Amino acid sequence: MDILCLGEPMIEFNRQSDGRWLEGFGGDVSNVAIAAARQGAKVGMLSALGRDQFGDAIMDLWHTEGVDTRYVTRHADAPTGIYFVDHGEKGHSFSYRRAGSAAALMKPADLPDGAIAGARLLHLSGISQAISDTACDTCFEAMRQAKRADVTVSYDLNYRARLWPLGRARAVIHEALRYATVALPGFDDASVLSGLQDPRAILDFYAAFGPGVVALTLGADGAIVRDGERVIDVPTFPTEAVDASGAGDCFDGSFLVRWLETGDAGAAATYAACAAALSVRGYGAVAPIPTASAVHEALAAAA
Repeated sequence: MDILCLGEPMIEFNRQSDGRWLEGFGGDVSNVAIAAARQGAKVGMLSALGRDQFGDAIMDLWHTEGVDTRYVTRHADAPTGIYFVDHGEKGHSFSYRRAGSAAALMKPADLPDGAIAGARLLHLSGISQAISDTACDTCFEAMRQAKRADVTVSYDLNYRARLWPLGRARAVIHEALRYATVALPGFDDASVLSGLQDPRAILDFYAAFGPGVVALTLGADGAIVRDGERVIDVPTFPTEAVDASGAGDCFDGSFLVRWLETGDAGAAATYAACAAALSVRGYGAVAPIPTASAVHEALAAAA
């Protein structure tokens, strides 16, 4: 397995321009897993779902996308999480129904023997740790197992103020980054957590925790990457944005695949920025994620 993603998948309801709700899929690490699978990687999920219709739908999705589900637990008495996306002048906003979800019940003892050691890279996020105290502990144990097995860890800050207080989020996320080789912050999250506004200062701040690669996404302004001591500015790609839900997750999954293939963080970020630009052209976090062939075609057209 190239990439194993640890965290919570969810069902998405996305409000359309006519007021109707479009059912889809989300959950940051699940989005990353699907993005990586569409770029050709061998990907698996380490998670838990309710034994309900929403959990069945997510399992069907993963099977369709070629995501390995051998490490997914099904709970009879805990639901699969859901969320709602609204759109307005200030962009998209989210409402969640995830309290007591199956994924929030994850605990360290649930980690399957050999699961993490069998992957090249473990990916998780601040959301993976924010959904419950036991999920937080599970993520730390997973990262410790990865370190013992010489498995690379990637971590997306994904700070969500509704899930936990800033002080605790800052402490947990920054401690988690000490296990990471690859840090994948978004600018808004990173600026809140670090107190910094300058992108290069943010790169330096997060590199100091230990990650050798820090890829900072800047929304419509592209990205900037620190690879060791080298800093690379990544340009934007022209796009017509409809819905930015999951764009950062698309960037993460695409970046990780290309980085594992090439070891070149700058080239990986350019590829990922193009993939993310394509992903915002349709509604939902998953449906518009492009395939590798679509990304290569767009890169060729932009060259």
